[in-house]
Amino acid sequence: MSDTQLPVLPVTFRPTRTRAVLLTVGTAMFAVITAVALMLENLGPGERASFIFVAALFFGVLALLSRPKVVADERGVTVVNLTRTRRLEWAEILRVNLREGDPWVFLDLSDGTSMPALGIQPGIGKQRAIRDARALRELAETRGTGTDTA
Repeated sequence: MSDTQLPVLPVTFRPTRTRAVLLTVGTAMFAVITAVALMLENLGPGERASFIFVAALFFGVLALLSRPKVVADERGVTVVNLTRTRRLEWAEILRVNLREGDPWVFLDLSDGTSMPALGIQPGIGKQRAIRDARALRELAETRGTGTDTA
């Protein structure tokens, strides 16, 4: 294990900057499209409603994209991706991977599959993603096997 301190559990890993950008842009888009719909005098009520519905739809998509996170606690990890949430026990996580060029962390699982964990992604905050991936890797190594892999 490295000389870094393991995070205190429970800990949540999420792409905070990406989330802030997505929610800010979504809110601004909703406000602008709604304002345009209300300001255009030649629109009927149905057309105004459709503008606002489309604005809400855009906001909903951006909010969905801002959803991913990885929550580690004493018992294991909860991976929240775009539309699915999966709970994993520590022993199920064999390896935490974030290789050069990967869009997010991948978890190699004991059932032979690999699972994306979109809550740790290098997009806007590369150094933070690397730190988070290392912290999750160290947690998985120490908690998953019950031994310290020095």
